[in-house]
Amino acid sequence: MGATVKGIEAGDDRRRIPRHVAIIMDGNGRWAQRRSLPRFAGHKAGVEAVRKVVEFCIQRDIEVLTLFAFSSENWRRPQKEVGLLLDLFMLALNREVKRLKRNNVRLRILGDKTAFPDKLQARIEAAEKSTAEGSGLQLQVAANYGGRWDVAQAVRRLAVKVQAGQLTPEAITEEAIAAELSFAGLPDPDLFIRTGGEQRLSNFLLWQSAYAELYFTDTLWPEFGEQAFGQALASFASRQRRFGQTSEQARAADAGTPSG
Repeated sequence: MGATVKGIEAGDDRRRIPRHVAIIMDGNGRWAQRRSLPRFAGHKAGVEAVRKVVEFCIQRDIEVLTLFAFSSENWRRPQKEVGLLLDLFMLALNREVKRLKRNNVRLRILGDKTAFPDKLQARIEAAEKSTAEGSGLQLQVAANYGGRWDVAQAVRRLAVKVQAGQLTPEAITEEAIAAELSFAGLPDPDLFIRTGGEQRLSNFLLWQSAYAELYFTDTLWPEFGEQAFGQALASFASRQRRFGQTSEQARAADAGTPSG
C-alpha cells in the first residue's frame, strides 16, 4: 500500500492513529446469502478478510488488534453451524500461525476456552506458545467471550483474594478490576469498529471500551478491506478525544501547550 490512507498522511501526528483497534466482524452470513451461498461460505470469506486486516494493521503500526470471532451467545446458533465454525477456527489456526510468526505477530485467544473440544484447546495453546515472542502487532481473537463474563471472572478473582485475606474490599478499585481482565497490561481500545450495519456493542469489551471511539459501517465483514479500514481510521483521526476535558483543554493538550 502507499503512504496515504484515505485522509491520513504517513507523517501525521502518531496520536491520530489508534494504538488499539477492536472489531466486531459482522455480516458473513448475509454476504453469503446475497450470493445464494451457504452461510459457511461467508465465514470462510471472513477468514480472508481477517488476513487482510492483520496485514493492514502491521503496515499502519497499530499495536493491538482485537477481533470478536465467537461470542458466548453464539452457542445458541444451529448446532451444525457451530460445529462448522469450530472446525474453521481449527483450520485457521493451523494455516495462519506460521504467517503470524513470520510477521512478528503475537496471537492471544480471549474467552472461556474450557468450553471448546480438547483438540481445539490444545491447538490454541500451541498457537499462543508458538507466537509468544512476537513483539510486533498483538493480535487478540475473542472466542467464547462476553464482556460481562470478563468482568465477572475478574471480580471472582478479586473475591478469592479477599476471602484469603490478601486484599481488603476497600482495595477493589477500577485499577484492581482492570488488572484482572482478559488483556491486562495492554492499552484499551481507541477505536471500536462494527461492520454489517448493526449499531450495538453486543457484549464485546464492555469495560475496556468505556472511552473508545465507535465506528459503525454497513460494509459486510468479507468486504471490509483496505479502503473501508482507511475510512474508519480517517474518521478516528477527525475526532477530538476529550476524556472529560473541555474542547479548549483537549486542543491545548494535543498542541502540547498549557490550557490557561
